Amino acid sequence: MFPLMFRLKQRFRSSTIADLSQAVEAELASLVLRKKVRPGESVAVACGSRGIANHAVILKAVVDHFKGLKARPFLVPAMGLDAGGTAEGQLRALSMFGITEETVGAEIRSSMDAEVVGHLPEGVPVYCDRHALAADQIFAVNRVRPHSALDGDVQSGLLKMLAMGLGKEVGARVYHGALATLPFADLARGVWKVFLDTERLLAGLMLVENGRSETARIQAAPAEMFPDAELKMLRYARALFPALPFHFIDILLVDEMGATFGCHGVDLNVVGRKQLIDQTGRGKAPTIRTLVFRDLHPAAMGNAIGIGHADLVRSRLIRKMDPDATRLNALALTIPSLAAIPMHFETDREILDAALSMASLEPAEKARIVWIRNTSSLTEFECSEPFLEEVTHWKDLTVAGELHPLDFDTLGNLRDFVVG
Repeated sequence: MFPLMFRLKQRFRSSTIADLSQAVEAELASLVLRKKVRPGESVAVACGSRGIANHAVILKAVVDHFKGLKARPFLVPAMGLDAGGTAEGQLRALSMFGITEETVGAEIRSSMDAEVVGHLPEGVPVYCDRHALAADQIFAVNRVRPHSALDGDVQSGLLKMLAMGLGKEVGARVYHGALATLPFADLARGVWKVFLDTERLLAGLMLVENGRSETARIQAAPAEMFPDAELKMLRYARALFPALPFHFIDILLVDEMGATFGCHGVDLNVVGRKQLIDQTGRGKAPTIRTLVFRDLHPAAMGNAIGIGHADLVRSRLIRKMDPDATRLNALALTIPSLAAIPMHFETDREILDAALSMASLEPAEKARIVWIRNTSSLTEFECSEPFLEEVTHWKDLTVAGELHPLDFDTLGNLRDFVVG
């Protein structure tokens, strides 16, 4: 017997930007780039593949600004190992998020070739995508947010993109290996300094999203100001970062995982498994007894990195998994367990039966179950009845609808719920 469920809506308080193109133009205009970019110069615009809100619109505004300076902008995928670690895969990944040559108005030059442009004081080589290195100027665009596994003053943002993104597969491998003895913040700042020495790194655009995955702030920064500007944006991003509003969950069902939600397949700040990598986690995430992944996001293109964080998974996820791409990422991150295949079942009913058998001795109806679409979508999700009493007293939580049973199809699989 499974517990009854109810729909919970979570309110995140934050403003959004009404006119994104105008906001981007205003930020770039503040840098007065015409003093640094000559007519006819080529500008490599580095972009990633993490499912950034309004990504295509923002990139087009960047491209339009450089065209207005009579420069020749083009896009470079700065994805490191993502999308199978191939040039073709990274182009496909961008297109799945609406980023094409037609939508942004510029050529996309995708390659996995990278060249050494210098070395860190510790002797670690620094790599840069060959197309970006061949350009007259490099401009980076990335979202700033708490990283799914890292802690400290440098997390996801421009500095990480320079290293793990523009370094391509070879750079990502070398840098992850170096992290065994070198703090990530030191490595990222060191890579940034080497990029500055190339005299090609022009500036960057930082994006922060609110708990509804909407663009909340856009800020440009000249290359020499990346560390200080990014740290300020990271502090703002932490204040807006979404979380599940519970301390303990018996079973967390996650509809989709994949590299688009973080280099560990899900955001560990949300699912509470960050302590497996680093004991200095922020402690904001709940304790989860059984973590379940139900499927792989299409944009992951078979890369199921992070599947090893789950306790149980649907067998369909295993069938969609590209073992080679997943192993490639896990070995590069030097955490082989990220590619480990958990126990898997064909149906959701089998998974829930197995999860409940490992829970406490209380009746199954008292199980604390939460069901989310993914770790980036926390504005609306399903909860089991034992949560009902506590959430009615929280001002930013709203119960929507009546209690209802889990809706299984004839095969024993849950019918996917629709987010309103």
